[in-house]
Amino acid sequence: MVIAEAPSLVDRAASLAREFATRAAEHDRDASFPFENFAALRAAGLLSLTVPAEFGGAEAGLAEVCRVVQEVAKGDASTALVLAMQYIYISGLARGRRSPVRERVLREVVEQGAMVNTMRVEPELGTPSRGGLPATTATETTNGWRISGHKIYATGSPMLSYFFVWARTTGDNPRVGSFLVPRNARGVEVIETWDQMGMRATGSHDLLLHEVEIPSDYALDLRLPAQWQPPDPATGVWNGVVLSALYHGVACAARDWLLAYLHERVPANLGASLATLPRFQTATGEIQALLYTNERLIYGLAAEIDREGPAGASPRASLVKYVSTNNAVLAVDIALGLVGNPGLSRAHPLERHHRDVLCSRIHTPQDDMVLLAAGKSALGIVP
Repeated sequence: MVIAEAPSLVDRAASLAREFATRAAEHDRDASFPFENFAALRAAGLLSLTVPAEFGGAEAGLAEVCRVVQEVAKGDASTALVLAMQYIYISGLARGRRSPVRERVLREVVEQGAMVNTMRVEPELGTPSRGGLPATTATETTNGWRISGHKIYATGSPMLSYFFVWARTTGDNPRVGSFLVPRNARGVEVIETWDQMGMRATGSHDLLLHEVEIPSDYALDLRLPAQWQPPDPATGVWNGVVLSALYHGVACAARDWLLAYLHERVPANLGASLATLPRFQTATGEIQALLYTNERLIYGLAAEIDREGPAGASPRASLVKYVSTNNAVLAVDIALGLVGNPGLSRAHPLERHHRDVLCSRIHTPQDDMVLLAAGKSALGIVP
């Protein structure tokens, strides 16, 4: 008797992505959160990929995580972005200082399907990657900490179990760091503000913290501001490479739709499919070249990091993110230009892929910062 092998994590993700694709347009149109997608990901054991094996997780490497995120993005980019944030920040938590709080969260991810994300961006500050202290404050009390502030772009907020809140301590010589805020804590309020052009189903709403009381040990890592420079290289590497895979997945989905459309579309005056025309063949070849470049860059670097670790890989991860996301945008642009008006119709997924792939430009590190750093390095200018 032959026993069939269990599907790989990537195969599971690809199977679920085909299901996610059937309802992606509805969630996009309504800007509704795909709760059912995450129930399916939880049931498939795909929420705990980056949890260490000692806590029951898969302890997946970067290349495997990228493959899973890419496959999910082909079905629903919004779902993939929330999932990518889960993987990136759980991997960071797994690398962090050991503590009972850390271990409890990691076990909850495995046993209960807990979901997490970091809350860093604020209305006044913008992204902390460009400098500045957060306005969100943590005041020490006799029992722990009191957190107050306003965060924006809280991706996944409709179903996150924990918010990792970037805040500064009050008083002289403030320290800055991450505070663990449970979703069910008194004073936590999510305001449904997310109404963007792309990634509409990510639930990236505003988070308001009204004097939220948390225990002392929920302050996960506090340092003087200068001690956060340079940033953790591993987190930056994972962020750049995983997001690259996500938007590469969106471009692959656009390519796949285009190939089917060109074979199916038979203009009456031509008597053959558009796929037979050299113009369309050449443009499709250009898309293939862009995606092939992405594939080699993303998975070449991911495999290298899995073998050798993230030390020294930050500049390359940033450049991979810059090249691959711009390639992804260009690939979808070419597809849109080829098909014209049908590509802008909501009857087809291409217009959604186009809106989603443009969101690649707003994620840290942004293009100007990547190029500035690369230019300084090439010129031998020390930051």
